Amino acid sequence: MKQANRLLYFLAIVKFIAPFLLQNGIYEPHRDEMLYVAEGNHLAWGFMEVPPLLSLFAWTTHLFPNSVLWLKFWPSFFGAITMIVSGKLVLSLGGRTFAIILVFLSFFFGAFLRMHLLFQPNFLEIFFWTALVYTIIRFIQTQEVIWLYLLGICCGLGMLSKYSVIFYIVSLLLGLLFSEQRSIFKNKHLYFSVIIGVLLFLPNFIWQYQHHFPVAFHMNKLQQTQLQYISPSSFLIDQIIMNFPVVFVWLTGLFALLFVRSLKEFRFVGLAYLFVIGLLLALHGKNYYAMGAYPVLLAFGSYQLEMITKQRHQLVRGILIGIPLILGYFVVPIALPIMKPANLAAYYEKKNTKKFGVLKWEDGESHPIPMDFADMLGWEEMASKSAKAFHSLSDVEKKNTLVYCDNYGEAGALNYYAKKYRLPETYSDNASFLYWMPDSLHFENIVLVTDDIHEMDYDFLKNFKEVVLYDSITTPYSRERGSLILLLKGMNEQMRQDFKQKIQKAKKETSPLQ
Repeated sequence: MKQANRLLYFLAIVKFIAPFLLQNGIYEPHRDEMLYVAEGNHLAWGFMEVPPLLSLFAWTTHLFPNSVLWLKFWPSFFGAITMIVSGKLVLSLGGRTFAIILVFLSFFFGAFLRMHLLFQPNFLEIFFWTALVYTIIRFIQTQEVIWLYLLGICCGLGMLSKYSVIFYIVSLLLGLLFSEQRSIFKNKHLYFSVIIGVLLFLPNFIWQYQHHFPVAFHMNKLQQTQLQYISPSSFLIDQIIMNFPVVFVWLTGLFALLFVRSLKEFRFVGLAYLFVIGLLLALHGKNYYAMGAYPVLLAFGSYQLEMITKQRHQLVRGILIGIPLILGYFVVPIALPIMKPANLAAYYEKKNTKKFGVLKWEDGESHPIPMDFADMLGWEEMASKSAKAFHSLSDVEKKNTLVYCDNYGEAGALNYYAKKYRLPETYSDNASFLYWMPDSLHFENIVLVTDDIHEMDYDFLKNFKEVVLYDSITTPYSRERGSLILLLKGMNEQMRQDFKQKIQKAKKETSPLQ
């Protein structure tokens, strides 16, 4: 037991430091990371896209000189903690060293490798999904009510990390209801814990109410632009692909939870998995929305495989360890940007990676490198060139100049590099940046960053005395490659009124229940 416990913590440290060692230094923060870092500068009880918990971690990144290091610290840290929780679950079941090794391999060679690299709500969601199950299982094992209160805390904090946690909460409740553990609903402490969870989440609910539930707007837009194109078959296939090197581990865990008699008291976990997959299929959820359900399946699968191979099956154990090691060799360059973009593109072409769908972007087309990696390129070039456009103005002109971007990635990048390139605050009407834009701004000139390559053809440019296509983004493989930087000078009154109405209209549209 002690040996397995020490091994768990050692491997968790390896899990923690691996992304720092493997990622190639040419890559910058991800597009979404730029947004979440910006939210750390505008702390509130809610944002258009996400609840507020991630913004607290974003705020801490501003306290240290190397912000990139601390940006990667939190997902890596929670990745290690999530693995420890899964390992502790294995130990509580009676698993030992072999099962712990399988847990580690499961976290290292699969989609978790990338999800614990990026500063996005996913790493918090995965942790809280895992913690929810763990607290219920520990209550069943010990009958100590403290675990029910921890369950309530995890529910509340989980909802403050990502709203989709509600899907797993509902699925767990359904799993308990349809299993022999339904007696938990007779325990008064469960309802006290529910009150704690509600109280923790209440400030964000009040914020949503005060802002007329912008989350409804965000989800509707997501449904229109992305989710409606996700087919049930592709969603289910991706569940296999995301953890392909260890698919035998989580499938074993699911089978054991549903059918092995010795694990009957935990059958609700397997049922919860089926319920949450059904919910996400009905709602056309993205493939990674279900990732939080896998740590517990991997834990049970690792334990069950250890039990199966307990007596004189060392060769089988060697094979089971070898499979993820061999397959993981091909997965790591897909999960992490370990090489420069050109080298990665050549590697993917050589291995015909396109056929697995991992190079498909939101536009439905396959590209040379994964979209996440393309979203980690070109940002400093954009900030540098935008700064040159801004600093080409006189001091008087600068005081009356608005730096404005079409999307949150661009605005986030310019704000991220603002200190280095002496840029003023950059604004946008996209995502939560819309909330941070004053209702009225006084300016005569605009430095405009846009991903619309046809921007120079639009009639609104006639409302400026001078229009200059100052530069464009040229970083190879960047998703923003081709984006334009325009310098617009001498805005007329008509344009000023049109811009004001544009912002007012955007703010109204994000409050669908107003």
